[in-house]
Amino acid sequence: MPAARTIDRSPLRALVALLLAVFLILPVHADEATDKLLDELFVQLHDATDAAAARTVSNRIWAVWTTPSDPVLAGRMRDIMEARALLDFASGIQLLDQLILDYPTYAEAWNQRATLRFMMGDYEASIADCAKVLELEPRHFGALSGRALMYLQQGKRSLALRDMKAALELHPFLSERQLFPELQQQVTRT
Repeated sequence: MPAARTIDRSPLRALVALLLAVFLILPVHADEATDKLLDELFVQLHDATDAAAARTVSNRIWAVWTTPSDPVLAGRMRDIMEARALLDFASGIQLLDQLILDYPTYAEAWNQRATLRFMMGDYEASIADCAKVLELEPRHFGALSGRALMYLQQGKRSLALRDMKAALELHPFLSERQLFPELQQQVTRT
């Protein structure tokens, strides 16, 4: 009886390990590229000399936040934005709940859910989502200003003022500034 032939699986294991490493590394590089772009955009936003220039840069920041490079994630975000545009908040929340389970570190999913909850009047849940957004992306002026508006609605002016000041440090030309007379001084750049 011939001896049983064993197959050396080492090269196959090495190939599988290499492929896994490549697939695990690629998203990191995409995130690093996105982070670098956002860093550059936040410098431009901080240095903006007027509201129009700031709006142009902030629109680019929003585009980065809401259009991820992962095609599956981007497709799901399009579905969510469509539900939001149709004012189908229940479907939007349901889609976001699942998206957050699948992509828990994607800050904009948390922010979009916070926005829908805000629009539905569920301030406590929205504030909790804003906290998660800011944990993941501390520069998220949308989450800061949105939370400030909710605190203002709840009569928590000192918390609202704190968040609005932080948002204005990032985006000095936010229109929500108008709700805080103490922040109405002219924005000047040296």
